[in-house]
Amino acid sequence: MASTTNRRRFLALGVGAALAGCLGSDPPVADDDAAGVDDASESAEPTDSTAGEYSGPFELPVPEDELRRGASKDAIPAITAPVFGDDWTVFDEVDATLADGDEVVGVELDGVARAYPLAILNWHEIVNDDFDGRPVVVTYCPLCGSAVVADRLAGGEPTYFGVSGLLWMSDLVMYDDRTNSLWSQVLATAIRGELTGETLSLLPSTISTWGEWRAAHPETEVLVPPPVSGTIRGRQTRRYDVNPYTSYQQSSAIGIGFNDAADDRLHPKTSVVGVAADGVARAYPLDAVESAGVVNDTVGDLPVVVAASAEGSLVAYVRRVDGETVEFGRDGSALVAAGSRWDLLTGRALDGPHEGAVLTRANDRSPMFWFAWADFNPETEIYGAENAAGEQE
Repeated sequence: MASTTNRRRFLALGVGAALAGCLGSDPPVADDDAAGVDDASESAEPTDSTAGEYSGPFELPVPEDELRRGASKDAIPAITAPVFGDDWTVFDEVDATLADGDEVVGVELDGVARAYPLAILNWHEIVNDDFDGRPVVVTYCPLCGSAVVADRLAGGEPTYFGVSGLLWMSDLVMYDDRTNSLWSQVLATAIRGELTGETLSLLPSTISTWGEWRAAHPETEVLVPPPVSGTIRGRQTRRYDVNPYTSYQQSSAIGIGFNDAADDRLHPKTSVVGVAADGVARAYPLDAVESAGVVNDTVGDLPVVVAASAEGSLVAYVRRVDGETVEFGRDGSALVAAGSRWDLLTGRALDGPHEGAVLTRANDRSPMFWFAWADFNPETEIYGAENAAGEQE
């Protein structure tokens, strides 16, 4: 797996190896019972949908000829029966290690904290999970570097999501097993099929290192790789100590070759956290945020604070405390405002008059590669960058 040092700094080295799954390769499996999955959602009570209707810049449904086939359906097997533990070491069936510097998607919901290692998500891309009866889907697109977490509902009812094998704008296209509609991962929206235009209700998540997440959440659970966790194709294993996307992440290549009009204001693999509000979209590149230490900004009418941890984890919060807009400073690894120190990774006040309060996240999707943010937010501004006219954006 990529080291902490090089995981978010990218050089145009060229792609030296084929990517797994997304390029159509179906990696070898140790066991494939081809048993499918019991549709637990069939026995679940229908739930009132908190989803919305899409109102963005793209016309729906997406024309079929804009979809690219990267792999066959379910060749990248979504996880449908996740198993969690304190770590991986107690599971004899896991022939891999999870180091403190390895990245995870972190989710804290209803008092439960869980980590989903990219070492697993690189190979499976979707985890169908449940938080004390609340169906949740955790998704990651290795080509876009994007994590999206949402309520696992389609048409107001619990569903499983799987990997369609299709790509749209180099992004993962999911399908739901209720209607077989196709969903854009970054948009969290059905782009073809019966539910076209329906958007998932997004949930807050973080991409950080396992060491950072565990320090901030000592009681966290971590997803255990298959074959301990079950997939939509039954018992599966992959080489979880190997990152199949290392060459891709270190190159200037985009997707599988269909992005001909990439926004070249930044290197395509620059890590950015994006904030969109009131018709304004702004990307905050990791290097610019690290140089600033802490960024107090306003996007549209939304006051935001953006910062990065020592490990390179980008975060963005709404900088309001008790309804008042405040300026944040920095004290080592903590943010400081309104008489309290705030944990950078979680946004939770550690002390002072606001101890225990939690800042609202300003970004509803994880940090991702610049090209992906720009593709889905074509009018985006860039914090700290100069445009072609040499003016600060």
